[in-house]
This record gives sequence, C-alpha cells and structure tokens, in this order.
Amino acid sequence: MNPLVGIIMGSDSDLSIMEAASDILKQFGISHEVTIVSAHRTPLRMVEYAQKAADRGLKVIIAGAGGAAHLPGMVASITPLPVIGVPVKSSNSIDGWDSVLSILQMPNGVPVATVALNAAKNAGILAAEIIGSSDKDVLKKVADYKNSLGKEVIEKVKKMKKDGWENGFDITDF
Repeated sequence: MNPLVGIIMGSDSDLSIMEAASDILKQFGISHEVTIVSAHRTPLRMVEYAQKAADRGLKVIIAGAGGAAHLPGMVASITPLPVIGVPVKSSNSIDGWDSVLSILQMPNGVPVATVALNAAKNAGILAAEIIGSSDKDVLKKVADYKNSLGKEVIEKVKKMKKDGWENGFDITDF
C-alpha cells in the first residue's frame, strides 16, 4: 500500500523522538514512510520531497526538526499538503524553545500545525485525525483510541480509591 503519511526529520538524531509518530500510525493501521530530509544540509532533496509528496499519494507530512527547525516551514511553503511540525529538543538547544518558536511562528499563508516539544506521538494522532476525516475506518480507530484514554483515567481513579488515597481527599466518580 502506498504511504499516506510522510514522516521526515532533519537528522537521524531526531529518530528517537520521531519514531513515536510511526508507532501510533502503525497502531491505527495507516501506511507511512520515514526518512531524513535536512533543510540545511540537503535543501534540494527537501524541495524534491515536498514537490512530489502529493503526486506520490501522501495526504499529510509530519516534519520534525531541532535547533533553527526550518524543515516544517520550508516543506509547508512548497507542498499543498498539511504539514505537522514536531519541535525537537536538540543537543545544541538550551531548552527547545528555539525549535518550538521556529515552527510555531509561521507567516500568514504558510501554516504549520505545531505540536508540543518532542510530541511526535501527538503529530501521529493529528495525522490520523486528518486521514480519518475522509476514511471512516481510521476515524473509528481514532475514536476508539480516545475512548481508551478515558477508560484509563477511570481505572486510575479506581486504583487511587483502592490504594487509600481518599484519606484527606474527596475522590469522587461523579
């Protein structure tokens, strides 16, 4: 099956973060590809990737980048597809804010959906929601996943009660 989501990153050092996007897309059964496309070291590769993405059948691109983090915005400036940016806290960053702001502060006309620092899993979920807007099977998987999150919370409430956390607290099921 042709990939529907492209996961790209500026360096192999980003892979430990970006694999969370791949993992959740696998969980939803969404075909995807993963590769390195550096805005600074391979700009022509980046342009070619972005220009050909829609024609190759991709529906969404997830782009992770650290430091100056130009990759998501540059790809978004070239492709008509939605781009989800994942700011990555890199080794040359003090706290990751450089990446967050580089991806978040896009000029009008070139949007990049931006998730939290190192939140590639959320990028994968957002990509699944985008795919799910036109694929009922994927939409159901996303809905089931979100329902499972709620069930986990209720189980934690039950565990807190069982473990005696009610002493001094009013733990309620409302």
